[in-house]
Amino acid sequence: MSLPRTHTTHGAEAAPSRWPTRAPRPKNKAGRNLSAAIATGVVLGALVIAAVWIGPVAWYPLVAVAVALAMWEVMTRLREAGYIQPRTLLIILGQAMLWLSVPYGTSGLVAGFAFTVLVVMFWGMFHRGRHSQPENYLRDTAVAIFVLAWIPLFGTFAAMISGITEAGVDGSAYIIAFMLCVVANDVGGYAAGVMFGSHPMAPAVSPNKSWEGFAGSLVAGIITGVLVVALLIHGPWWMGIVLGVALVICATMGDLVESQFKRELGIKDMSHLLPGHGGIMDRLDGMLPAAAATYILLTTISLMNGA
Repeated sequence: MSLPRTHTTHGAEAAPSRWPTRAPRPKNKAGRNLSAAIATGVVLGALVIAAVWIGPVAWYPLVAVAVALAMWEVMTRLREAGYIQPRTLLIILGQAMLWLSVPYGTSGLVAGFAFTVLVVMFWGMFHRGRHSQPENYLRDTAVAIFVLAWIPLFGTFAAMISGITEAGVDGSAYIIAFMLCVVANDVGGYAAGVMFGSHPMAPAVSPNKSWEGFAGSLVAGIITGVLVVALLIHGPWWMGIVLGVALVICATMGDLVESQFKRELGIKDMSHLLPGHGGIMDRLDGMLPAAAATYILLTTISLMNGA
């Protein structure tokens, strides 16, 4: 049996192949150990799924641990950079803010936050004693209040999502809706940014964040928002668009806030607690402000659904 003849002749170029032989290459590198990141993501995902399945009795402790570790990372990096911060005290007061929301809801959170701010203001004046002039008082006090709002205040909104049970929809459905939107934002932005990213969004703050990545997050977030609102929460589909857009904007701004924070401190990651991801705060940076927006919108949706 003879081999089929080719359609080329001596000195002639071969005809181009009809089928592409290579997939398009990404325009950008992933920028991290992808296998370690995936393994860590699977473990974190399993913890979240277990907490969601069990309910608020497990979800609240999971959020509380994440908030405490994130505060430890941030306060440690600040102290290394020369900021004077009562790390242990702030972590304890941050936990008080979160756990006060269990019996008292947003009223307990606001009261806890106000009390903590007062403590920080007074501590900054007298932590060196009554006879010593405080140094960098305004700077350190402002940074401490910023951290309290950034982590325990926004983190408590993430915990309180489990308590939304309006219109006969279980709180677990609202947690799932929030988490799916967050995952869609991350995956859509990551994939689009790696494959197509070429126009920096805020190069002075985060050179790797592109408009193409933001567009990918927006598309994935809107699609997921519409699906979770329609299928899980049984609310109007257009609220899913609002949820998706608001979450993506807040998550993107949260990423940029942390990027600027780390840039001013001259660090790449908050810590190395999570292989392939950096620190806890490197995973929560976009999720925390998105949690506040999600809580407000999901509460609004549930009230409209029950009306």
